[in-house]
Amino acid sequence: MPRRLNLPDSASVATPDSGGKLFAPSAARNSEPLTQALTPFVPPSGRALEIASGTGQHVVAYAQAFPGTQWQPTEVDPNRITSIAAYLAEAALSNVQAPILLDATAPGWSLHTGPVDLILLSNLLHLISQPEAEVLISEAAQALAPGGCLAIYGPFTRDGTLVSDGDVQFDASLRAQDPELGYKSDTAIRDFGVSRGLKSRDTIEMPANNLLLTWHAPA
Repeated sequence: MPRRLNLPDSASVATPDSGGKLFAPSAARNSEPLTQALTPFVPPSGRALEIASGTGQHVVAYAQAFPGTQWQPTEVDPNRITSIAAYLAEAALSNVQAPILLDATAPGWSLHTGPVDLILLSNLLHLISQPEAEVLISEAAQALAPGGCLAIYGPFTRDGTLVSDGDVQFDASLRAQDPELGYKSDTAIRDFGVSRGLKSRDTIEMPANNLLLTWHAPA
Protein backbone atom coordinates (compact mmCIF):
# COMPACT_ATOMS: atom_id res chain seq x y z
CA MET A 1 0.00 0.00 0.00
CA PRO A 2 1.34 3.48 -0.77
CA ARG A 3 2.89 5.05 2.30
CA ARG A 4 1.65 8.32 3.75
CA LEU A 5 4.86 9.84 4.98
CA ASN A 6 5.94 12.83 7.02
CA LEU A 7 7.55 14.33 3.96
CA PRO A 8 10.36 16.88 4.28
CA ASP A 9 10.10 20.56 3.44
CA SER A 10 11.30 19.88 -0.11
CA ALA A 11 8.01 18.10 -0.83
CA SER A 12 4.67 19.80 -1.35
CA VAL A 13 2.05 18.04 0.75
CA ALA A 14 -1.68 18.55 0.96
CA THR A 15 -3.14 20.91 3.54
CA PRO A 16 -6.81 21.29 4.53
CA ASP A 17 -8.93 23.72 2.57
CA SER A 18 -12.57 24.64 3.02
CA GLY A 19 -15.47 22.27 2.46
CA GLY A 20 -13.51 19.05 2.92
CA LYS A 21 -11.01 19.84 0.17
CA LEU A 22 -7.28 19.34 0.51
CA PHE A 23 -4.89 21.65 -1.31
CA ALA A 24 -1.48 20.60 -2.67
CA PRO A 25 0.71 23.46 -3.91
CA SER A 26 2.57 21.06 -6.22
CA ALA A 27 -0.69 20.06 -7.91
CA ALA A 28 -1.58 23.71 -8.41
CA ARG A 29 1.82 24.31 -10.03
CA ASN A 30 1.99 21.30 -12.30
CA SER A 31 -1.65 20.92 -13.43
CA GLU A 32 -1.17 23.17 -16.47
CA PRO A 33 2.17 21.69 -17.63
CA LEU A 34 0.79 18.18 -17.17
CA THR A 35 -2.40 18.96 -19.06
CA GLN A 36 -0.37 20.34 -21.95
CA ALA A 37 2.03 17.39 -21.98
CA LEU A 38 -0.80 14.86 -21.88
CA THR A 39 -2.65 16.35 -24.86
CA PRO A 40 -1.23 13.91 -27.45
CA PHE A 41 -2.06 10.92 -25.25
CA VAL A 42 -5.62 11.63 -24.09
CA PRO A 43 -8.22 9.97 -26.32
CA PRO A 44 -10.86 12.30 -27.77
CA SER A 45 -13.40 9.91 -26.30
CA GLY A 46 -13.18 6.84 -24.12
CA ARG A 47 -12.22 6.15 -20.51
CA ALA A 48 -9.31 7.45 -18.45
CA LEU A 49 -8.30 6.06 -15.06
CA GLU A 50 -6.24 8.22 -12.71
CA ILE A 51 -4.33 6.29 -10.06
CA ALA A 52 -3.61 8.03 -6.75
CA SER A 53 -5.69 11.10 -7.59
CA GLY A 54 -4.57 12.81 -4.39
CA THR A 55 -6.51 15.95 -3.54
CA GLY A 56 -8.60 15.94 -6.74
CA GLN A 57 -7.02 19.06 -8.23
CA HIS A 58 -5.50 17.20 -11.18
CA VAL A 59 -8.57 15.27 -12.28
CA VAL A 60 -10.68 18.44 -12.32
CA ALA A 61 -8.09 20.12 -14.57
CA TYR A 62 -7.96 17.11 -16.88
CA ALA A 63 -11.72 16.77 -17.13
CA GLN A 64 -12.09 20.45 -17.97
CA ALA A 65 -9.36 20.29 -20.61
CA PHE A 66 -10.56 17.02 -22.19
CA PRO A 67 -14.37 17.05 -21.96
CA GLY A 68 -14.89 14.16 -24.40
CA THR A 69 -13.12 11.70 -22.10
CA GLN A 70 -14.76 10.02 -19.12
CA TRP A 71 -12.48 10.26 -16.07
CA GLN A 72 -12.32 7.88 -13.11
CA PRO A 73 -10.34 9.15 -10.12
CA THR A 74 -9.07 6.67 -7.50
CA GLU A 75 -7.30 6.85 -4.15
CA VAL A 76 -6.17 4.53 -1.38
CA ASP A 77 -6.66 7.20 1.32
CA PRO A 78 -10.28 7.77 2.45
CA ASN A 79 -9.49 11.39 3.44
CA ARG A 80 -8.41 12.09 -0.10
CA ILE A 81 -11.49 10.40 -1.48
CA THR A 82 -13.45 13.00 0.50
CA SER A 83 -11.32 15.80 -0.95
CA ILE A 84 -11.73 14.54 -4.53
CA ALA A 85 -15.50 14.36 -4.06
CA ALA A 86 -15.53 17.93 -2.74
CA TYR A 87 -13.59 19.24 -5.75
CA LEU A 88 -15.90 17.39 -8.12
CA ALA A 89 -19.02 18.72 -6.40
CA GLU A 90 -17.68 22.25 -6.73
CA ALA A 91 -16.71 21.83 -10.39
CA ALA A 92 -19.99 20.11 -11.36
CA LEU A 93 -18.43 18.23 -14.26
CA SER A 94 -20.44 15.62 -16.15
CA ASN A 95 -17.43 13.66 -17.42
CA VAL A 96 -15.96 12.57 -14.07
CA GLN A 97 -17.16 9.56 -12.10
CA ALA A 98 -17.28 9.49 -8.30
CA PRO A 99 -13.87 8.59 -6.82
CA ILE A 100 -13.29 4.97 -5.82
CA LEU A 101 -10.94 3.36 -3.33
CA LEU A 102 -8.08 1.58 -5.10
CA ASP A 103 -4.71 0.33 -3.89
CA ALA A 104 -2.83 0.14 -7.18
CA THR A 105 0.09 -1.70 -5.54
CA ALA A 106 -2.13 -4.71 -4.78
CA PRO A 107 -2.31 -7.49 -7.39
CA GLY A 108 -5.57 -8.03 -9.22
CA TRP A 109 -7.05 -4.56 -9.50
CA SER A 110 -6.97 -4.66 -13.31
CA LEU A 111 -9.72 -7.28 -13.25
CA HIS A 112 -12.14 -4.70 -11.86
CA THR A 113 -11.15 -1.50 -13.70
CA GLY A 114 -10.32 -2.37 -17.31
CA PRO A 115 -10.38 -1.96 -20.16
CA VAL A 116 -9.52 1.74 -20.20
CA ASP A 117 -7.96 3.94 -22.88
CA LEU A 118 -5.64 5.91 -20.61
CA ILE A 119 -4.10 5.24 -17.21
CA LEU A 120 -2.12 8.00 -15.57
CA LEU A 121 -0.53 8.71 -12.22
CA SER A 122 1.52 11.52 -10.75
CA ASN A 123 4.15 11.68 -8.01
CA LEU A 124 3.69 8.17 -6.64
CA LEU A 125 6.55 5.89 -7.69
CA HIS A 126 9.11 7.51 -5.39
CA LEU A 127 6.75 6.88 -2.44
CA ILE A 128 6.45 3.13 -3.01
CA SER A 129 8.95 0.29 -3.30
CA GLN A 130 10.31 -1.09 -6.56
CA PRO A 131 8.25 -4.32 -6.21
CA GLU A 132 5.11 -2.26 -5.59
CA ALA A 133 5.87 -0.11 -8.63
CA GLU A 134 6.24 -3.26 -10.72
CA VAL A 135 2.88 -4.59 -9.53
CA LEU A 136 1.28 -1.26 -10.42
CA ILE A 137 2.75 -1.25 -13.93
CA SER A 138 1.91 -4.92 -14.50
CA GLU A 139 -1.71 -4.36 -13.52
CA ALA A 140 -1.93 -1.19 -15.60
CA ALA A 141 -0.67 -3.07 -18.65
CA GLN A 142 -3.46 -5.60 -18.19
CA ALA A 143 -6.11 -2.93 -17.66
CA LEU A 144 -5.36 -1.00 -20.86
CA ALA A 145 -7.58 -1.39 -23.89
CA PRO A 146 -5.79 -2.19 -27.17
CA GLY A 147 -3.84 0.91 -28.18
CA GLY A 148 -4.35 2.46 -24.74
CA CYS A 149 -1.74 4.66 -23.08
CA LEU A 150 0.01 4.48 -19.71
CA ALA A 151 1.51 7.79 -18.51
CA ILE A 152 3.59 8.12 -15.33
CA TYR A 153 4.76 11.52 -14.09
CA GLY A 154 7.18 12.32 -11.32
CA PRO A 155 10.81 12.53 -10.23
CA PHE A 156 13.20 9.89 -11.54
CA THR A 157 16.90 9.25 -11.67
CA ARG A 158 18.39 9.39 -15.15
CA ASP A 159 19.60 5.82 -15.54
CA GLY A 160 20.44 5.74 -11.83
CA THR A 161 21.87 9.27 -11.56
CA LEU A 162 20.21 12.05 -9.54
CA VAL A 163 20.36 15.26 -11.55
CA SER A 164 20.23 18.05 -8.94
CA ASP A 165 21.17 18.77 -5.34
CA GLY A 166 17.47 19.06 -4.48
CA ASP A 167 16.81 15.61 -5.92
CA VAL A 168 19.74 14.16 -3.94
CA GLN A 169 18.39 15.64 -0.71
CA PHE A 170 14.79 14.58 -1.32
CA ASP A 171 15.75 11.05 -2.31
CA ALA A 172 17.95 10.74 0.79
CA SER A 173 15.14 11.97 3.04
CA LEU A 174 12.78 9.34 1.65
CA ARG A 175 15.29 6.52 2.00
CA ALA A 176 16.03 7.62 5.59
CA GLN A 177 12.38 6.97 6.45
CA ASP A 178 12.22 3.70 4.51
CA PRO A 179 15.12 2.30 2.45
CA GLU A 180 12.67 0.77 -0.05
CA LEU A 181 11.43 4.22 -1.07
CA GLY A 182 13.09 6.83 -3.24
CA TYR A 183 13.56 7.78 -6.87
CA LYS A 184 13.27 5.02 -9.46
CA SER A 185 15.46 4.80 -12.56
CA ASP A 186 13.73 6.13 -15.65
CA THR A 187 15.33 3.46 -17.83
CA ALA A 188 14.49 0.62 -15.43
CA ILE A 189 10.85 1.71 -15.20
CA ARG A 190 10.60 2.22 -18.96
CA ASP A 191 12.15 -1.20 -19.62
CA PHE A 192 9.88 -2.89 -17.10
CA GLY A 193 6.83 -1.50 -18.90
CA VAL A 194 8.18 -2.95 -22.13
CA SER A 195 8.67 -6.31 -20.40
CA ARG A 196 4.95 -6.26 -19.56
CA GLY A 197 4.08 -6.07 -23.26
CA LEU A 198 3.81 -2.30 -23.60
CA LYS A 199 5.51 -0.25 -26.29
CA SER A 200 7.62 2.61 -24.98
CA ARG A 201 6.61 5.93 -26.48
CA ASP A 202 7.75 9.41 -25.45
CA THR A 203 9.77 10.44 -22.41
CA ILE A 204 9.03 14.11 -21.82
CA GLU A 205 11.15 16.46 -19.73
CA MET A 206 8.92 18.41 -17.34
CA PRO A 207 9.52 21.36 -14.99
CA ALA A 208 11.50 20.84 -11.77
CA ASN A 209 13.49 17.92 -13.26
CA ASN A 210 10.44 15.69 -13.46
CA LEU A 211 9.64 13.32 -16.33
CA LEU A 212 6.51 12.06 -18.05
CA LEU A 213 7.03 8.46 -19.19
CA THR A 214 4.54 7.02 -21.67
CA TRP A 215 3.78 3.63 -23.20
CA HIS A 216 1.12 2.21 -25.48
CA ALA A 217 -0.56 -1.17 -25.39
CA PRO A 218 -0.46 -3.06 -28.69
CA ALA A 219 -3.40 -2.18 -30.91
